[in-house]
Amino acid sequence: MFKTAIFSTLLLSSSFASSSFNDYKASLKEEFSKEKVEFQNYKKAQQRAFESYKKELQKYWKKPLITTKKQLVSYAKDKKSRSIIDFEHNKLTIQTVAKSEEEAQQNLTLTLAKAVTFNAKDFYDKDTLAQTFTKIDKSHKILSSEIDTAPVLAPIIFKKAPTKKSLYKFIKKELTPTKVLVTQSTKLNNAKLYTLQIKLPKNSTFKRSRIYYNIVKQESDKEHIQLSLIFAIIHSESSFNPMARSYIPAYGLMQIVPKTAGIDSYFYLYKQKRLVGSSYLYNAKNNIKIGSAYLHILYYKYLKDIKNPTSRLYCTIAAYNTGAGNVARAFVGTTNRYRAAQIINRLSPEEVYAKLLRDLKYDEPKKYLIKVRKRVKIYRKLYES
Repeated sequence: MFKTAIFSTLLLSSSFASSSFNDYKASLKEEFSKEKVEFQNYKKAQQRAFESYKKELQKYWKKPLITTKKQLVSYAKDKKSRSIIDFEHNKLTIQTVAKSEEEAQQNLTLTLAKAVTFNAKDFYDKDTLAQTFTKIDKSHKILSSEIDTAPVLAPIIFKKAPTKKSLYKFIKKELTPTKVLVTQSTKLNNAKLYTLQIKLPKNSTFKRSRIYYNIVKQESDKEHIQLSLIFAIIHSESSFNPMARSYIPAYGLMQIVPKTAGIDSYFYLYKQKRLVGSSYLYNAKNNIKIGSAYLHILYYKYLKDIKNPTSRLYCTIAAYNTGAGNVARAFVGTTNRYRAAQIINRLSPEEVYAKLLRDLKYDEPKKYLIKVRKRVKIYRKLYES
């Protein structure tokens, strides 16, 4: 009878445990489904804001331009003037729609002065779309932050912090009638489009990398990730555009996607599951912290079974772009990372690299791996030699 009672108790305990586990799984599924719906609503709200902003710009511009991964576009309050910083091709374009040469000269002067002296927060404060995105973040209870005041163009144009005298000298040199292209504009009656293009120094990208050296060094040491790898990722993702934005959506220097790398990294760092928003990721310190943490997760957790550090580095680079599951798929046809590691461990690093270039599912991660590997070598010489 005693044995029967124990057996019955065990059955009840087992049944209760099974029921509790099933309830737990059901609650997780419900939570995930709820989060998915909330994030989709968040994306839809951002898309509506984007379309509204674009429609406003179309009142003045035949070709409205929006900030992208490697291009920072800033409009004047009246939307009739804009600066376009092309970080990838080291080019600054200043444009205005004006009804007279005098008005154009005034607008171009003011827009150029702001473009070369503004810091990241200044650009953010002037970007009405970014401001709208932050309001959307707050309404969806998504983590936001203050934007840092890191300079954008000043360190690559001026030898030291610009004064009124050095700024005036620069504008007088660049803004001459022979350099301004004038074309017809059909959006406003009796108005013309005035365009000034300035080629930035060839080493602009590397000069801009120095702005973030201390933050990168700190996170490199903390997460045990190569300094050169973090710099190479930033270079490849945004060309050091602090306001980088893509359609995924992904934000900031290391192009963090809030729903994936953002959640994983924030949980790893703070043991909380939080969605981080655009303003949080436009803060350079936050962005590099989250991006470096994600590299740590990839290298030391998801791909930990790969023994050779160089082979693991190549897989980490590819995974940052396309995900660790897709890297595994290139070797075993499934997302089983452990099985993929067993294959990888039988190959040399160069064989792993060649296999990734041949068998990764999409062209984008293949090109990404080539670019980042090349840039790792460059930043290693620049900062680690």
